This record gives sequence, C-alpha cells and structure tokens, in this order.
Amino acid sequence: MSAATSFLVKNQALNYPLFRKFLVVRFSVILALNMQSTIIGYFVYNNLTWNPATQHGDPLALGMLGLWEVIPAIGFSLFSGHIVDLREKKTLIVQCVIGYLLVAGFFTFLAWPSLDLHLSKQYVLWFIYAGTFIGGALRAFLGPSSFALQGMLIPRELYANATTWSSTSWQIGALIGPMFGGFLILLGYDTALITVGVIELISLVAIMRIPKQAIMQKEKEPIMKSLTEGLKFVFNTQLVLAALSLDMFAVLFGGAVALLPVYASDILNVGPIGYGWMKSAPAIGSVIALLILSLVPLKNKAGVKLMLCVAGFGVTTIVFGYCGFFGTGTIINILGFGISWGFIVAFLMLLLGGMFDAVSVVIRGTILQLYTPDNMRGRVAAVNTMFISSSNELGAMESGITAKWMGTVPAVVFGGCMTLVVVGVTYFAAPMLRMLSLQEEKK
Repeated sequence: MSAATSFLVKNQALNYPLFRKFLVVRFSVILALNMQSTIIGYFVYNNLTWNPATQHGDPLALGMLGLWEVIPAIGFSLFSGHIVDLREKKTLIVQCVIGYLLVAGFFTFLAWPSLDLHLSKQYVLWFIYAGTFIGGALRAFLGPSSFALQGMLIPRELYANATTWSSTSWQIGALIGPMFGGFLILLGYDTALITVGVIELISLVAIMRIPKQAIMQKEKEPIMKSLTEGLKFVFNTQLVLAALSLDMFAVLFGGAVALLPVYASDILNVGPIGYGWMKSAPAIGSVIALLILSLVPLKNKAGVKLMLCVAGFGVTTIVFGYCGFFGTGTIINILGFGISWGFIVAFLMLLLGGMFDAVSVVIRGTILQLYTPDNMRGRVAAVNTMFISSSNELGAMESGITAKWMGTVPAVVFGGCMTLVVVGVTYFAAPMLRMLSLQEEKK
C-alpha cells in the first residue's frame, strides 16, 4: 500500500467531495476573520488609543473589543440554534458571509487615512465597537450552521476524522491570517482590510458550490421550548457539559492572546511583524498537533488526555506571561527583524499552547458530534457557541480588565494559574469524562 493510499484510508472523510468543499469554505472564512481581528486589534491599540505622553496604548480597549463581540454572540445564540434547526444550513452560511463582507467594507472605511480629518479617534473607536458587535451576531449563526452542515456531509462513523480535518482547516486559517495581517499592516490598514474583503468574497463563491441540504427538523415548536430543550440536553449530558465547561473556563482565564498587542509594542518591542508571528504561533502549534492526530488518531483515555492538554495550556500561559524576563535584546537579525530570547520563549509557549488546545478541540468536537441527535444539532451548537466561542471574547475582556488593574504580566500569569485550578475541579467533578474512550463510542 502506497503512502498516499494509506493516508486516505486513515482519513476517509477526505474522500467526500462536499466535505472537501466545506473545508475550503471554513479555511477561507477563518483566514479572513483572523486577518481582520489582527489588523483591528493593532489599529485600536497603536492608532486610536496610543498616548504619546506615556508611549502606550490602552489594554482595556482590547478587552472592550472582546466585550462588544461577546454580548451579541451570547445574546443571539439564545435563539440562533432554534433558527438553524428549522432553516437550510447552506443558505444561512451564505447570508453570514455576505454580512461579514459588509462589516469588512465598514472597517475599511473607518481605517481610511483621510477619515481622521472628519471624525475624532474616539468616534472611530466606537464605530469599530459597533462593527465588532455585528460580527459577534453573525458568528452566533455561523458557528451552529457550520456545525450542523458538517454533520450532514459525511457518515456518522467518520465524525472523529472529519472533526480533525475541520479543526485543521480552521487552524491553518488561524495560522496564516495573523501573519498575513501583520505583514499587510505595513502597507496600510485600508489595504489590509480590503484584502480581508477579497478573501471573504472567495469564501462566498466556495459555499455557493455546496448544494442545499435537507432540513432535519421540520416541525415548528414554540421558541422558548426549543431553547430550553437545547440547554436541558447539554446540562443533562455529563460528558458534553464537562467538555464544554472545561474548555470554556480554560479559554476564559487563558486569554493571553488578547494582550499580544501590548507584548509586541511595550514588552518585547517586536512591531507588527513580530505581533503577526506571535498571534499565528498558537495556530502553527495546532496545525502540527492536528496533522499528528490525522496519522495517530485519538483512541483510549480521551478524557484524561483532554484534561492533561488543558493543564498544559495553563502552564504554557504562565511561562508566556514571564517571556519578557528572558531578555528583549536582539540576538539574531533576520531580514531586518530582530529576534530576542524573550520573543523565542513567547513564540514557543504560544505554539505549545496551540498544540494542547488543538487536541482538546478535537476531543470536544467529537463528543458533540457523537452525542448530539441530528434534529438538535443547531441548538446544541448554539449552546457550544455560548460556552466556547463567547469565552474567547470574555477572556479578552477579563485579560484587558485584569491587565488594567494588576498589570499585563500578572494578569496573564493569574489566568494560567486559574486554568490549572479549573482542570483540578473538573477531574473530581466529572468522573465520566475521566473514563471517556472515543474508540469505544465509534464501535
């Protein structure tokens, strides 16, 4: 058996053409959104909140970006799952991508060089918060729609392998996006954001090539009953609740990535290029881990591995917090970019954190796919959005507030320590998770 044949045997989900098209859509959307968040975060910290007197921006503004995205992500998720279960999924994704295109156009307008002659920086900042709010609302629908569509494109026995590749496409987009965004910042914020719109247009063309899928739940029911059923299912299924809670609190307290503009500008002094590399580091680690998982699938003791990986994520967050103490003087210069020991430590910790996070994402995603009934996928995915996706922005807000209160480095270290506490509590509170074996569930 050739190496290529052996690879496809182990990754049978890739044999399905519609699933491959789905991966293209997922990659391009995540690529564009990660570019956009990188560009907007740097723009807010270094242009809209920069104080010439102190030579610092405002880390709280970075936290506010997270807050303005999490409010609609949670609020709209209360009923987005109900809508997703009753609507055709491909059409919903098309509508979400069009919405993202409009948001990218709005941000491009706000970043246009001559706009500061007509609007104060404070007004521009609040308009950016408004665009971020709209993006959060779109994500409340995009996540459940994508989750539900993925489960309809492949057979059930391939869910674990499909989740690995879905996560891989997501992480590759998250890897390239920040690096590409950091580089494009050098060409101008307006040029960078126009590029984001072009990539979102490509994703729109890609999703149009997937045919409409059947609607699994055709009987309408009162929206409040629908919402409570999704929540009841999650809270009554210990494995699902434990996996979601563990990831939620880990991301909530381990939100160091939200403070990367501070590390890049004030602590490590690496500028937009170094910022882009650091923001891409978790995705690089995730891709490495996911490629390993595609060759060596998770089998036994998946729950224990999940907790160990979340603990590892906490440890890497703590070490990253202290990266500035390893030295910020240039030890090697590559194409004009000075690399210090502090930058190397920061990059490696972010990369290792991404590897640990990727394993936990695959396990959690597989649990959701295996345990969720077909007619409840939208609602359960919406609850997942409330637990996981929203915790990214809540984590950004928590990091911004604690950094303002106790300082950037103590805030990051505190978050890593709290992640370890969450793992310890979960170990004793969820015995079913400790005994989880994905191999057993696939039989």
